[in-house]
Amino acid sequence: MTPNKTTVQVTVILEKLFEEHFETAPESIEALAVSGSDRRYYRLTAGKVTAIGTYNTNIAENNTFFYFTELLRKHQVNVPEIFAINKDRRAYLQQDLGNTSLFDLITKDGFTEANRKLYHKSLTQLAKLQWVAGREADYKQCFASKQFDEKAIMSDLLYFKYYFADLQNIPYDRSLLISEMELLSKDLGRVQPQTLMFRDFQSRNIMVYDGKIYFIDYQGCMQGPPQYDLASLLWQAKAQLPEAWKEDLLNGYISSLADLHVPRMDEIHFRRGYVQFVLVRLLQVLGSYGFRGLLQHKAHFLTSIGPALKNLDSFLSNHPQTPAYPELRSLLEKVSSKEMQDKYATVGAEKEPRLEVHICSFSYKGGVPKTASPHGGGFVFDCRGILNPGRYAAYKHLTGNEELVRQFLERETKMPDFMNHVYALVAINVEDYIARGFEQLSVSFGCTGGQHRSVYAANQLATHLKTRYNINVTVSHLNEKKWVFSDDTTD
Repeated sequence: MTPNKTTVQVTVILEKLFEEHFETAPESIEALAVSGSDRRYYRLTAGKVTAIGTYNTNIAENNTFFYFTELLRKHQVNVPEIFAINKDRRAYLQQDLGNTSLFDLITKDGFTEANRKLYHKSLTQLAKLQWVAGREADYKQCFASKQFDEKAIMSDLLYFKYYFADLQNIPYDRSLLISEMELLSKDLGRVQPQTLMFRDFQSRNIMVYDGKIYFIDYQGCMQGPPQYDLASLLWQAKAQLPEAWKEDLLNGYISSLADLHVPRMDEIHFRRGYVQFVLVRLLQVLGSYGFRGLLQHKAHFLTSIGPALKNLDSFLSNHPQTPAYPELRSLLEKVSSKEMQDKYATVGAEKEPRLEVHICSFSYKGGVPKTASPHGGGFVFDCRGILNPGRYAAYKHLTGNEELVRQFLERETKMPDFMNHVYALVAINVEDYIARGFEQLSVSFGCTGGQHRSVYAANQLATHLKTRYNINVTVSHLNEKKWVFSDDTTD
């Protein structure tokens, strides 16, 4: 089998695996959205039987996931059951835990008592993962880093430097900053105790199913300080937990260790280390948001930058002596300033924005649409240089609104490069029009049938502009009434 498969080939592999395991063919297969991962997820269903099919070409990562799943289930940590693994270990079926994460609940219902209890349950399970399963863990099974040591910490700090700080055009002494980061990494690399560390322990990776919490996406597990996982959950940017919750949950976690017969630890030392790793996590997250949001233009990460800067500002205000390195402290204060927070809250914002951007998709068979803008003109982008999903039977009767088509265009075509150029070009006019008080801008995307590529591109630009600017955006798909849902015509 080749290392890379098209979406059609992947679904065929997962359907076959499903049928072999459950002895019935799936009646439906639904592509699930992914954000920062290269793994592909699908929900396969046959009657009341359902499973999540996963495809990932990184076999080492898969093997790590399989190993830790078995280890954690052995120690009664709630993680999904793995039903079946195909021979090349690139595809597997796992338990379907529904669609509700802890983050979804906190976003929908707010800081309720029920949600606070779910956070406490999560930390109780985390303590079991770290201190009980961690005693038996074979760290040779980790697919990337085996330990969150001095080198890994320095890598996180540099991630922040290169992918966020350096993109802000803020002056600082680069040589001095690197020296201070090296000292901080060396200091934190010696922090004890070391346990099994989840690495990305945040509320999106905690599913709530049948009243229980389950962990997902733990293939990044490694040996490291337990405080890092606490920092990841309690200081998650988009969650914005109240300070009282953070303290209550930290106290609850420390109290839960007694029930696990964890050897006596120095609580003061533990809490001091926790504060330090909160800072490291905040910077690592900003680096990730910078890379995925500012460079790759992914909307979810762009919208997270503002809350992350607010988190950093809150941390610095509450910890005037951390970090105890003047150049790093100075840079962080500049990065988290009110001006920077405002910039990423609504870039180019006005209280009552005048600019409206009208985006449409169209079919070249019907000609280029005329703009209604009083300024005339506007952008017209030709998507016909991108591989057409409509040529394939699996996508022919779908549209650019659907997840399966989105994944095809993002994984198997040059559409991501195309859109990055679009974002950069449109941004020039949007920012200029806002500054000059213009009221309208039109952007059109055309492809052969106006059903797949142009629809996807119009939707993506709309999401990007709504995320990046405080402006009104409308989307229309001009060829919608002629979309192909049968074999009568072709796109």
